[in-house]
Amino acid sequence: MSAPPTQNTFFHRLLIANRGEVAARVARTCLRLGVTPVFAVSEADRDAAYCADHERVVIGPGRSAQSYLDPERLVQAAKQSGCTALHPGWGFLAESPRFAALAQAHGVTFLGPPAAAMLLMGKKTPAKRAMGRAGLTLIPGSEGILADVDDAKRVAAEVGYPVLLKAESGGGGRGMRIARDADSIEQAYREASGEALAAFGDDRLYLEKLVERGRHVEIQLLADKYGNVVHLGLRDCTVQRNHQKLVEESPAPLLADDERARTLEAAIEATRAIGYVGAGTMELLQDRDGTLRFMEMNTRLQVEHTVSEMRARAHGEPIDLVEQQIRVGAGQRLAFTQDDITLEGHAIECRINAEDPSADFRPAPGRIERLALPTGEGVRVDTHVAEGYVVPPFYDSLLCKVITHGKDRAEAVDRMIAALEALVIEGVPTTASMHLSILRSEAFRSSAYDTGGIPGWPPSPSGGTEDQKENG
Repeated sequence: MSAPPTQNTFFHRLLIANRGEVAARVARTCLRLGVTPVFAVSEADRDAAYCADHERVVIGPGRSAQSYLDPERLVQAAKQSGCTALHPGWGFLAESPRFAALAQAHGVTFLGPPAAAMLLMGKKTPAKRAMGRAGLTLIPGSEGILADVDDAKRVAAEVGYPVLLKAESGGGGRGMRIARDADSIEQAYREASGEALAAFGDDRLYLEKLVERGRHVEIQLLADKYGNVVHLGLRDCTVQRNHQKLVEESPAPLLADDERARTLEAAIEATRAIGYVGAGTMELLQDRDGTLRFMEMNTRLQVEHTVSEMRARAHGEPIDLVEQQIRVGAGQRLAFTQDDITLEGHAIECRINAEDPSADFRPAPGRIERLALPTGEGVRVDTHVAEGYVVPPFYDSLLCKVITHGKDRAEAVDRMIAALEALVIEGVPTTASMHLSILRSEAFRSSAYDTGGIPGWPPSPSGGTEDQKENG
């Protein structure tokens, strides 16, 4: 819960091993709890306004491979700055079991799940087996790794075409190919395994029945070291482009109460069974029959955790998920049970990026000359930018997240439209206009859409389905 403790019983100094909006968000909670945040920054971020008044450790050049993706530099930064814990944020190395193990080996608490849980969930077929044993419904497919293309043909014939070949060590939509019939499976297998080998150093594949035109649903989970697990409800992240989420909301619309309750209970049991600790997200695909089927578990907070925070209360107080990560990482028990949590109203998040929608969403680094952020009842903006901020070319182009809350979905949508109309960002093109088109569309208003396209906007030019993707 969000009330500050009478004294700091966790960490005095914490390294934020991330950048931008993520770092600003984590620092905000640290300061409220009396924890000193220390920013790990690249040369490109060393003078950014979001960390200007705080301690910084320069970890390397602007390119992320030499800074934010270098676990040794980050752990060294934690040690030399006297930090006893580090927060990986979301993205970069947040789901790296090697990073988690390296931090722990050097006496730095990693504010995420144990490396063993990351390893289990990072390999897709063991993860599916574990989730199935806990009672989650799985997508039909191979029971494990495919032996070869002939094995793929056999399984595909059993589950029925179309099918999806997926990389065992995959993520971000890489190492995935669709086979719509027996004539195309050999090429799909060859292309998927080749891409997986190049991207992950692992060409192993598994196969799933392709669930088309479904909805992308996820569960926010929180667990401590003592087997206590709670959920903060379901989110819908169906509106996506090229495997990247655009609009997120909670609760997930168009979901039967009995399916919701059954899946939430199974997700809690699965999280407990694998010894998970901290915040995590269960990703599911809702098929056209309304059944929720497990896809993967993201072993970290996600960008859209804010919509869960906007709805969730424990003992009547807001739940801050970053605070809970810090408390759980310090060995504290969750201060609430599922019965203590209430989920109120409806929340929506829009991600505003420095991209040009009229030029195929080309990233647009540059200087922000004018900035005005929306305010008002039920409006929250998470950002790291200020007037004069220079958007660097090295990283994700996210500028801010606009989140609104209302008593119901209609009010949350209306507040979001008003907030985006009030948002002013000059100097770089943004995706705000695209979000307004989505929110104003009848398809979005009525929830009459699926992963096959973007409501109120031209279909994704990626070519192919948006289903069964792996993203964050």
